[in-house]
Amino acid sequence: MGAQLRVYKQKISSAQTTKKITKAMELIAASRIQKAMARVRAASPFARAVTSAVSAVATHSSVDHPLTTERENIRRSALVVFTSDRGLAGAFNSQILREALELAELLRSQGKDVVFYLVGRKAVGYFQFRRMASAAQWVGDTDTPQFSTAEEISDAVLEAYRAGGENEGVDEIHLVYNRFVSMMTQSPESVRLLPLEVLEADEAPGQAEIYPLYEFEPDAETVLDALLPVYVQSRIFNALLQSSAAKHAATQKAMKSASDNADKLITDYTRLRNNARQAEITQQIAEIVGGADALSSGK
Repeated sequence: MGAQLRVYKQKISSAQTTKKITKAMELIAASRIQKAMARVRAASPFARAVTSAVSAVATHSSVDHPLTTERENIRRSALVVFTSDRGLAGAFNSQILREALELAELLRSQGKDVVFYLVGRKAVGYFQFRRMASAAQWVGDTDTPQFSTAEEISDAVLEAYRAGGENEGVDEIHLVYNRFVSMMTQSPESVRLLPLEVLEADEAPGQAEIYPLYEFEPDAETVLDALLPVYVQSRIFNALLQSSAAKHAATQKAMKSASDNADKLITDYTRLRNNARQAEITQQIAEIVGGADALSSGK
């Protein structure tokens, strides 16, 4: 009985230590998510405005720009996969990797080759473990993303896109990331970044946003050349920020669940310890009574 009591005490102590760690991590994630959400709110209007401006310029001009024109034969597709550098976030990384692989299978079924660009140590580790190739990798900047990382990713994918699939480049670019919906929901999302899907100029009012008339100086092609890199950078940076906020929310949710499970374990082991202690006391009383009866009958 004494050994059993010691085992239960050790398990209770271990669960209490685990709860302290998970509770601290939950509080840290809760503090970080507020900053991450503030950065998303600050960056999203700019990303929407740039996307709207590029779409408007492409819609109201007759220029066939290489970044807005659908290529006749799409040979290779680029998938930029956004994961985190750290775990302990529930299904955050597994669901985005599953989404990326499902999209890759869909593209391959359409006769396209797939090239992966990986963001985050979890994606890099996943691909290395399975001996899957990737074109480029970025790690160490997923908790608090910097714009310089978005610029590096943008330069890499734009260079591949300009080269084209026939020259070992790519013909389209997709982003796969977790979008922050709420504190409890993080939704995996895949969007095609390039070629840009523009609105038709003859769409009826009400079906699309009505744009003002534009005059291009010096010309529409020069304007698009200047706007499109900014558009790509802003969309990639927004994806980084969305992924960061979603990761902190997933971590907070996972750590709260772990803390609740630790509480349950402490309660269960405390009950078992009390039962074992009661059984030990009962046995000791029975032994005392038995000894007293033996002494009285010996007299």
